[in-house]
Amino acid sequence: MYHIVCPAKYRRVVFDEGVDIELKRICLEISDRFEINFLEIGTDKDYVHFLVQSVPTYSPKKVVQTIKSITAREIFKRKPSVKQVLWGGEFWSNPLCQYK
Repeated sequence: MYHIVCPAKYRRVVFDEGVDIELKRICLEISDRFEINFLEIGTDKDYVHFLVQSVPTYSPKKVVQTIKSITAREIFKRKPSVKQVLWGGEFWSNPLCQYK
């Protein structure tokens, strides 16, 4: 079980109600495809808290990389306005998210 905190790139305020709903839908799709279960997802204006549970064969790094890559790609596809706010083309901050 991991508690992952992921800030948006440049700590921009991107998590409004629409993005929050899409993020949760994307996480449900990730749960269907991978052995990653999202127990809690909490957003603030510029970061997200994930409480996830996964199988021991997935390293923490693999869990974080999977979540970050899929959510970023899908948010940019489904909410193009977010890409305008994050003009660099990246959704999450460069360092790996903090996890415990």
